[in-house]
Amino acid sequence: MRLIIFDFDGVLADSELLANAVLAEAISELGVPTTTEDSLLRYMGKRFHEVITAVEDTVGHPLPPDFPTTFQHRTLTRFKEDLRLVEGARAYIDAFHEVPCCIASSSSPDRLSFCLDLLNLTDVFGNNVFSASQVARGKPHPDVFLYAAEQMRTPPSEALVIEDSIGGVQAAIAAGMTVIGLLAASHIRDGHAARLRAAGARYIATTFAQAESITRRLIDANA
Repeated sequence: MRLIIFDFDGVLADSELLANAVLAEAISELGVPTTTEDSLLRYMGKRFHEVITAVEDTVGHPLPPDFPTTFQHRTLTRFKEDLRLVEGARAYIDAFHEVPCCIASSSSPDRLSFCLDLLNLTDVFGNNVFSASQVARGKPHPDVFLYAAEQMRTPPSEALVIEDSIGGVQAAIAAGMTVIGLLAASHIRDGHAARLRAAGARYIATTFAQAESITRRLIDANA
């Protein structure tokens, strides 16, 4: 493997539970009682405009014009208070400091920049941060992963992707990349390993320590 590509939310940032709690609160305020678990099931892994469309389907009418801005503000406020790295993420990054790495995420560039600053990762990734907003199609389509590999000048077959979502795994597999399905963040629920395997993840890691062991084997096998 010549390149490690990280998804961001739920892989490096333990953000999915926080963001979906805020979203559930907002939808409930619109008159449709929604739990964090409901939100995780219905909206996780989508690009922001896809979330907005899905929420409008849920509530049965167009959202107030200020909903996107208000929701983003509430989410980032929650992040500023509570966002943390997924346990073991920084140790994994440091363990493979000699391997080029980047981020390929469904989140917007502004949100990624904000969160990277909060987590002290801005200097680690520099300009190697890619958003699905830069390509035609989001996950589960392969576009953002192919774009990231192109920008990093690495053939897709030599890229390793760390992903936590079904759509992300499907996107990486469609891009012709090797995937580790990661189950280390707080939003992971029972049965998720089986769902990631069904999506195409050949390797599953419940911790970043396990991901490190798998990664070393893959690097050694391709040396």
